[in-house]
Amino acid sequence: MKPLLLTALSSLALAVAHAPRAEPVGEVDTVFKLVGPDHKIVVDAYDDPGVRGVTCYVSRAKTGGIKGGLGLAEDKAEASIACRQTGPISFPRPLKQQEEMFSERISLVFKRLRVVRMVDAGRNTLVYLTYSDRVIEGSPQNSVTAVPVDRAVPIPLR
Repeated sequence: MKPLLLTALSSLALAVAHAPRAEPVGEVDTVFKLVGPDHKIVVDAYDDPGVRGVTCYVSRAKTGGIKGGLGLAEDKAEASIACRQTGPISFPRPLKQQEEMFSERISLVFKRLRVVRMVDAGRNTLVYLTYSDRVIEGSPQNSVTAVPVDRAVPIPLR
């Protein structure tokens, strides 16, 4: 039993170590709250864990007030994304045709903000989609961006 538990814990640690982490870029206040933090729009940067040289910038609303300060508020579903080449593009391993790159909780239990990477092989382009979902009802609001890759560097698919 101990080797199985050790294997599971090491797999979890490896997944956490390779999970993209949000790097705060900036924020602006949108509504002053007398008690608790203000409502704001935050911009975070995420380096694509499967593609070296690509960074995605996601802006989204963050609810303030008492509930927001305690982590109990449900943030709005709207988000915007812009991904750019920030260095030489390379692929440490072949990519899936479509893969979730990042997911973050935006309500206490049921709502998540997601970023999915898709490969448009015919155009040698990486397409990134952000949207939110809920257990019961997701939101059709979304944002998409694309990063063309030089044809001299074909995108490897698995």
